[in-house]
Amino acid sequence: MAGGLNDLEQHLQGQSGKPPLHLWHPELSGDMDIVIKANGDWVHEGTAIKRKPLVKLFASILRREEDGEYYLLTPVEKWRIQVEQTALTIVDMDIIEPGRVDQKIRFTSNVDEQYTLGKKYPLTVSSTDSGREPLPVLALDQQLTAKLNRAVFYRLADLAVEKEGGFYVTSDGVEFKLDA
Repeated sequence: MAGGLNDLEQHLQGQSGKPPLHLWHPELSGDMDIVIKANGDWVHEGTAIKRKPLVKLFASILRREEDGEYYLLTPVEKWRIQVEQTALTIVDMDIIEPGRVDQKIRFTSNVDEQYTLGKKYPLTVSSTDSGREPLPVLALDQQLTAKLNRAVFYRLADLAVEKEGGFYVTSDGVEFKLDA
């Protein structure tokens, strides 16, 4: 990248609200040495990005495209980055109207975005590559996904009801199976 990470940051500063990524379709500018690690860390040129506002800013312009690749976008630039597992991590949850038929489970991501588990943001649970532990993943906007961290998944599992040989939770009128 010609000016690097700082130029991209300056280009994005001052934006209010979520950028209209669905309107941006620039040509590929190249590859940027950013990796989103499986543990949720964002790493640029081998160094972790420690400034949460910067991570939040970049997450706001991240999109996964039909080719399965991840891109940071501006109206005039498109930079491919690497994602080891999921783009974001779910770090907290709370329950709205707990125990009721219409309860909603709301998740909070590592970039402080909130998502209500339901038809729009469904949860799937598969197995990790080793097959030893579950991999709970929430589908998000822009074809992105967020892995539930272990503590959140355990809290979610505590809400599960056993039936039909599996464990299920219900949120926003939709039932989700928690076992892979």
